[in-house]
Amino acid sequence: MKLTKLLLATAFAATSLGQVSQAADLRMSWWGGDSRHKVTQEALKVCGDKYGHKIAAEFTGFDGHLEKVTTQIAGGTEADIMQINWPWLPLFSIKGDGFADLNQFKDVIDLSQWSADDLAAGTMNGKLNGLSVSTTGRVFMFNKTALDKAGVAIPTTWDELFKAVKAVKEKIGPDAYPMNAVKETAVLLISLNATQSTGKDLVDPATKKVAWKPEELAKAIDFYGKMVKDGVVMSQKSVAAEGNLNLFESPKWADGRISGSYEWDSTFSKYADPLKGQKLEPVAILKASDAKTDGVYRKPSMVFSISKRSKDPKAAAQIVNCLLNEPEAIKILGTSRGLPASKIAAKTLTDGGKIEAELLKAHDIIVKASGPTVSPLNEHPEIRSVFLDALEEYAYGQIDSKEAAETIIDGVNGVLKKF
Repeated sequence: MKLTKLLLATAFAATSLGQVSQAADLRMSWWGGDSRHKVTQEALKVCGDKYGHKIAAEFTGFDGHLEKVTTQIAGGTEADIMQINWPWLPLFSIKGDGFADLNQFKDVIDLSQWSADDLAAGTMNGKLNGLSVSTTGRVFMFNKTALDKAGVAIPTTWDELFKAVKAVKEKIGPDAYPMNAVKETAVLLISLNATQSTGKDLVDPATKKVAWKPEELAKAIDFYGKMVKDGVVMSQKSVAAEGNLNLFESPKWADGRISGSYEWDSTFSKYADPLKGQKLEPVAILKASDAKTDGVYRKPSMVFSISKRSKDPKAAAQIVNCLLNEPEAIKILGTSRGLPASKIAAKTLTDGGKIEAELLKAHDIIVKASGPTVSPLNEHPEIRSVFLDALEEYAYGQIDSKEAAETIIDGVNGVLKKF
């Protein structure tokens, strides 16, 4: 179902559910840039006036915010409402008892405005610890202008991607590639292949261990190795030799010599802007005919959580519902935190022409794709480091795919033991 149809079918009626309670003094903390700070303070003023509460704003840049929240939670001085990075949920609430259970405030917060997947992503041990502010996911993006020059259609399967290599190198240049995959993108492409083959996320939610067998992960690593060998993507050594540039800063991306990548849908504009007149297209997730799932990597970009120590959690819930579901705040906040996960918020902004068509298309691909619920532990810094270190050794020929898979699984399981 297309995003717009889903929104029209589900986003309706008034979403202010709770009655005004006694006036409360609340605090809200978040990170961001100046534009986010400005609109959030404005929205808090509107929501506070509406419900008779005063909300003190506490905001910083991203750097250092985790340390600040960690110190506050450890000392019991955290804000009533907190913007929490999704991968931080297991750090603060692996058992589900680190934040208030928002299910207890379903008479105040209209939880029907979130999909079951969104609610599951913010749930720890059966407790709804965070409401997705915006949903993001990895999507394939291809430079249609460059591929048209090469005389090939935008790939829709892995086989078509591999077949595009010859024409791309002949028509665009020997140093041209139809795809990008290095560092985090390489990790997530390997994870995508393993998920499509097995139907499982990296982390088994029941056992808190790696769900993939060594041979399954080794097969996915071999797939990445074939991409490098066949010229689908640059090798890690070649990227390093060119200075390890971010893709959106690379001359090869800007002029179409690299014509595709696998990036967050919310960053579409960042990759489209350098192309200067060339057309970047978001496309459905590539997969093989025998794939068990699309393997979509879909997650909340961030969540709003309520402190379990809040003296007035119902008042805090009213403010959360106002910020995420009520028109006054929706229009003020806009896309300052990405395309909203709340259906009524997304519909309000879409109807108002506040969301660009390409971003809607990219987001629609993420919303309708299939895949297991992704654990926030995938992005634990130690787990990501284990992956990156092993893949670097593999890229430089120090270990083979079997050894890399065993190293990754042993290392990840070692981290998961803490949880």
